[in-house]
Amino acid sequence: MSDTRYLPVPDALVGERADVAVARMLGMSRTKAAELIDGGGVSLEGAIVGRSDIVREGTLAVDLPQRRAAMPEPTIPGGLTVLYEDADIAVIDKPVGVAAHPSPGWEGPTVTGALADAGVTLAAEGPAERQGIVHRLDVGTSGLMVVAKTGPAYSALKRAFKERTVDKVYHAVAQGHLEPTQGTIDAPIGRHPSSDYKFAVVEGGRPSITHYEVLEMFPAASLVEVHLETGRTHQIRVHMTAMRHPLVGDLTYGADPVQAKKLGLTRQWLHAKELAFAHPTRGDELRVASEYPADLAVALAQLRG
Repeated sequence: MSDTRYLPVPDALVGERADVAVARMLGMSRTKAAELIDGGGVSLEGAIVGRSDIVREGTLAVDLPQRRAAMPEPTIPGGLTVLYEDADIAVIDKPVGVAAHPSPGWEGPTVTGALADAGVTLAAEGPAERQGIVHRLDVGTSGLMVVAKTGPAYSALKRAFKERTVDKVYHAVAQGHLEPTQGTIDAPIGRHPSSDYKFAVVEGGRPSITHYEVLEMFPAASLVEVHLETGRTHQIRVHMTAMRHPLVGDLTYGADPVQAKKLGLTRQWLHAKELAFAHPTRGDELRVASEYPADLAVALAQLRG
């Protein structure tokens, strides 16, 4: 059994190899995309394509095999899933509604608390309330985080994030159609001039750089892959809003509440999809990917349907 998905080829992917285009449009690895193509499951305007064929304008039809039930990843209290762990680090899949660490006014679950409850000892480096935390995700954003379990790992990861050698890949759904379909947003971010809890593109703000590429377009929205060069608070949400394409479901930054309700979203459609970095002690590259959580997957299926 298979599920056929029809994907208009974005301008940014015209001229790319078929395996590259399919991987980016479906948010899967290039190896998996090549397997689909080699099995004859991908066609362009009715013509079967090979993995090295160059994609032109038109609509790709991709036959996706129905997924078999998978064994669950190991979980820890708080709903976190551990995707990778060794003596130095742990890479977790953070669900929505969980903060990275305790903070004033937040009484909900935290990454540090869940890890402590599970008996995972984090590095002693860093402020007391966030020891071992080398980067953060918003409470309302799901996806990948890496935490340090030893002092050397903490120092190496903090340096890697500061020097921007960590590849942080997000998937987001933005309202409307972005033009151009691929580009870079280089605009400083600071506190919103009239709302303490929000951020905005402001003169004199901190330098902020976001690279984006449209993967798939729907009648009223676009699935976008984002690579962050910097890591400011709410950076993707602020930059997309500055382009007049707020993230679907992001009512804080001006998204359409009717669309959010129709899709069943109670938060912004934003997921930290991939994280790649040099292992802090071994030096080899480690790349980890995360699947969309249920609320985002359901909303995306509705947009595609």
